Amino acid sequence: MQRQLPPNTEVLKPTTPPFWRDEGKRAIVFQVVALLIVVLVSYYLYSNTQANLERQSIATGFGFLDKEASFEIGESVIEYSAADTYTRALLVGALNTLKVSFIGIVLTIIIGTIVGIARLSSNWLISRLSAVYIEVMQNIPVLLQLFFWYAIFYEAFPSPRQALNPFSGLFLCNRGMIFAVPQAHAAHTAMGWTLLLVLVCGWFLNRWGYRRLAETGVPFPALRITLAASILLPLLVWVAYGAPTAMDVPALRGFNFQGGVTVSPEFSALLLGLVIYTSAFVAEIVRAGIQSVGRGQIEAAMAIGLRPSRVLQLVVLPQALRVIIPPLTSQMLNLTKNSSLAIAIGYADFVAVTNTMINQTGQAIEGVALIMLVFLFFSLSTSLFMNWYNKKMALVER
Repeated sequence: MQRQLPPNTEVLKPTTPPFWRDEGKRAIVFQVVALLIVVLVSYYLYSNTQANLERQSIATGFGFLDKEASFEIGESVIEYSAADTYTRALLVGALNTLKVSFIGIVLTIIIGTIVGIARLSSNWLISRLSAVYIEVMQNIPVLLQLFFWYAIFYEAFPSPRQALNPFSGLFLCNRGMIFAVPQAHAAHTAMGWTLLLVLVCGWFLNRWGYRRLAETGVPFPALRITLAASILLPLLVWVAYGAPTAMDVPALRGFNFQGGVTVSPEFSALLLGLVIYTSAFVAEIVRAGIQSVGRGQIEAAMAIGLRPSRVLQLVVLPQALRVIIPPLTSQMLNLTKNSSLAIAIGYADFVAVTNTMINQTGQAIEGVALIMLVFLFFSLSTSLFMNWYNKKMALVER
């Protein structure tokens, strides 16, 4: 039965609270106020900057990028001369940064993985040496390591006239490592395209092999076939082009070597410093990832007769990757951003080239903005790739 109210009882109707007590309305007000503050501060900074630039008669904009750079760059991935534009000079610097970052990331992952696994070795000496490597390299600032390796290359090696020649075609001096390479030939281009085609086909073959294994339980040697084809097919292409063997051997001309390929001390010092410093952190990430795998998984794998190396390859590392990938992404980003320290040892990375451009043109705001955009692009590209790989390796819940 419905309860009856006593006569003359006043029914209280719910009242709407004032907006300062309504959490939803209050949140909207706070966001609007915050947005207004950001807009006002941005407008103040922009107008103040424009007024200062006009007072000092400094032009703004990126029109200077089409002008002649008029400065040389010590090393570049593509052809460059002082007569080229600032745009090409910046492209050279970006490619130099990309080169040292890519090579550094690959070497860091390899060395960090080896040291991380060695840290868990049952061999006391290997384990202790890995621990010492990690503790020492993590606690020496990367900039000091760059200075150390740069000094080693300039102090430990003689001048070009007294260059060390361990064997024919290789010279070591304070100008870098100079070594012989095959002379340019159409065969080498064809071999490169052939190798790329083999690797692409090998990737699809490997995916087909995994599906076949899941359906039939019969393994397919896709990796062995790909490795054999990546050696034999480029070799057959080389023979088909007449097996060219001419070499571009470096020779001393005046005060420096001409010919061959030179790996500069600046590049070597930067690469060594970044790889050694970052690999110490990657080693700890790998160690933690391996230890996150349950002991029962390892014992079960050993119980069915798998060798320790196969246990690591097939059981431990695939599961550990799900723990390793997120912090590994951060270390890859750190290595890329730390490459900007190259300016301290004279390597012509994007920051160094942009700094030279700023000194010549006075376009400091535009130069700093370009540095921010380029490193933002590198970082976001790395993050997108690693996030995709992380999702691919994640466990699929049903």
